[in-house]
Amino acid sequence: MKKTVVLGVTGSIAAYKSAEIVSRFRKLDVDVRVILTASGSKFITPLTLETLSRAPVITDMWSRETPWEVEHISLAKAADVFLVAPASANFLAKAAYGIADDMLTTTLLATRARIAVAPAMNALMYSNSVVRENISKLKGRGVVFIEPGEGILACGDTGSGRLAEPSLIVEKVMELLHPKLDLKGKNIIVSAGPTREHLDPVRFLSNRSTGKMGFAIAEAAAERGATVTLISGKTELETPFGTERVDVVSTREMYDAIDKRFSKCDALIMAAAPSDFTPVRVFENKIKKQANEDMKIEFKPTVDILKSVGQKKNDQIMIGFAAETENIEAYAREKLVNKNLDIIAANDISAEGTGFETDTNSVTLYFKDGSVKSSGLRSKREVADFILNFLV
Repeated sequence: MKKTVVLGVTGSIAAYKSAEIVSRFRKLDVDVRVILTASGSKFITPLTLETLSRAPVITDMWSRETPWEVEHISLAKAADVFLVAPASANFLAKAAYGIADDMLTTTLLATRARIAVAPAMNALMYSNSVVRENISKLKGRGVVFIEPGEGILACGDTGSGRLAEPSLIVEKVMELLHPKLDLKGKNIIVSAGPTREHLDPVRFLSNRSTGKMGFAIAEAAAERGATVTLISGKTELETPFGTERVDVVSTREMYDAIDKRFSKCDALIMAAAPSDFTPVRVFENKIKKQANEDMKIEFKPTVDILKSVGQKKNDQIMIGFAAETENIEAYAREKLVNKNLDIIAANDISAEGTGFETDTNSVTLYFKDGSVKSSGLRSKREVADFILNFLV
């Protein structure tokens, strides 16, 4: 059955690339209906998009060219995927707060199709905390973001905010039009983020993990049809759409949450960074500096989550992570055996773009049979799908 993409084009210099996006969809035999905002029409004409899409371009919410249809409702129902490319900061703000003051935002509220957004704006705007909050809100509702690239922008600045290449945008949308549901019916536990080991009511031992890798895996697994339980340490990330989230603080709490659910899962992917040590003594009150100038803190190992759960393993597939700074292969292979894993994903956190607090990663997968597969440097979402392909 032929698919339909409703394409929203907003006010950005990158609007000229929407012509190529439409053209690529048509070559793939996908129908395209374009909604062009008033600002978008300052950068590209309706005639160009009408010629390429072979369909009328909607520019006015009050047009009565088809008086027998409520047009924003008919477009919303027609969409198999609703794509906005380019998406301006103004559009993201209105979408995040449910404002419906033009044809694009009104139709967006009415659609039940998957929504994909490809932002394009100045790098300073893209990094602004308000824009980031709006993006987080939309991601939390299941909106798929096709992240902008880095480079020289139209204003002359260099940074992130450049519209993703039309070929990539079309590729991502085609994946949404024809989703791989190869994990449907599977129950997967994903752990993510850091844990905290408290020393007193104020201080704790933790690490730099943001949870981005684990959240990307949870999101990807849910989109591929799995029932996903995301067990997460403290993080500012929005819960991925379609997942059940369980928040924990300490390593012991993370172990208890995983252990409670492990017997009913098909796979455990341990992407979290639990603390390896915890203070022997937790002080009831805040430790005062003046009374403890030469204070020594004694630590003991925390529970080894993977090793403990691995001893109870039946048919479950277990995937662990090894974030290392040296002897990466040796440590990874050792963990693979000692923790009874099926796969371990090792990465060099000292390398550029692969450590904590980044949006990219590069992992090498080591398997029980001795085989090795490397992802190369990719976005964490792409690395997530790379790992899930081998899980399948």
